[in-house]
Amino acid sequence: MAMRAEEIERLIKQALPDARVEIKDLAGDGDHYAAEVVSEAFRGKTRVQQHQLVYAALKGQMGGELHALALQTSAPA
Repeated sequence: MAMRAEEIERLIKQALPDARVEIKDLAGDGDHYAAEVVSEAFRGKTRVQQHQLVYAALKGQMGGELHALALQTSAPA
């Protein structure tokens, strides 16, 4: 079962309330997404740590309902 973009955004914003989140469905199948996430929580963290925060927000959905997520993360400019 595919995951909706709105659900991905909701989970990320639940964990990172200040986040600006943009989700794109890459294949039109609800399984392959790209996400750009900007949050103050990322400041001072490595790219790996930033991505780990997003994956944790998705509560184990990666590899299950959500097959692929291309992430671009950053702290606000």
